[in-house]
Amino acid sequence: MKKSKLWAGLGLCLMLVAAGCGNNNAVNTGSTNSGNATAATEAPANAGTDAAKSYKIAISQYVEHPSLDATREGFLAALKDAGIVEGENLTVDLQNAQADQANNLSVAQKIAGDKNDLVLGIATPSAQALVQNVKDTPILFAAVTDPLDAKIVSDLEHPGGNVSGASDTNPESITRLMNFIATQFPDVKKLGLIINEGEPNAVVMADIAKEELDKHGIELVKAAITNTSEVKQAAESLVGRVDAFYITLDNSVVSGVDAIIQTANDNKLPFFSADRDTVEKGAFATVGFKYYDHGYQVGEMAADVLKNGTSPGDMKVSMQEKLDLILNLKAAAAQGIEVTDAMKAEVADQANNIIQ
Repeated sequence: MKKSKLWAGLGLCLMLVAAGCGNNNAVNTGSTNSGNATAATEAPANAGTDAAKSYKIAISQYVEHPSLDATREGFLAALKDAGIVEGENLTVDLQNAQADQANNLSVAQKIAGDKNDLVLGIATPSAQALVQNVKDTPILFAAVTDPLDAKIVSDLEHPGGNVSGASDTNPESITRLMNFIATQFPDVKKLGLIINEGEPNAVVMADIAKEELDKHGIELVKAAITNTSEVKQAAESLVGRVDAFYITLDNSVVSGVDAIIQTANDNKLPFFSADRDTVEKGAFATVGFKYYDHGYQVGEMAADVLKNGTSPGDMKVSMQEKLDLILNLKAAAAQGIEVTDAMKAEVADQANNIIQ
């Protein structure tokens, strides 16, 4: 909040202006914690010191599902650890597009018309819409598979402009998972992929998977969807045609993943995913990381922007480097998988990444 310059002696005016500024700061449409609006209003009472500085950020999240929610939680946790706390000196405008492109555009346009210190796009479509509409405010992105292909940035090392963030994939994670399937599941000759090809991130990951599977003589069989309501039918259409299921970081598909888990369990088909949260929910295996940690990483970038004035364009786009195989033993039992010692041996951090 900017402190107004008032003439000395106009004490009553000062009080009125301070109260008016406080009310403006409390505007919190869609806040993740609207009950704390009063605390956010009162935070600037000691304006004039660094400790009393308040911030307003907007978050555009494409859809609610465990990975994206964990990303947001990690982001806000990093800000909190940096002393930027929602309900105290931080107001958060959380907007959810509910996996609808029209909503997604409206959200971005709304955010562009508001005054924010920083905006965050969670998932590729949200980040794309923000970049197209928000021109002067710092933008960070998270849970974006390929920021170059999505035209969110043109250079990963030196993004330039007002945009940077973190990619939630590393091609090595897909390669390692396909190799795991090929070596540990020799009976898998056809791998079924439920995919919304309208999501660029899903297409990029599917292409990487196909290239690796081709090396092992495994066919990738696609069942296309256009929205989450079609996931169940797509999964069922693959039964009898494939030997296992696989999904990418596909927001429309992940949002309907319960239907895939049920179909996999009912038909004893191994189910592999591209994210840990889906494995925790009921897929058998992935090569990945915690999305909370991914969000925390972007939150640290945000703290640097807010507290130090660092330009996102000067911050390199980061990528997840620490990867591990993650197995869910309960899912294995439900899907008729015998988990061998050879499978477990591929898990580096068995205490945390073999889910009982």
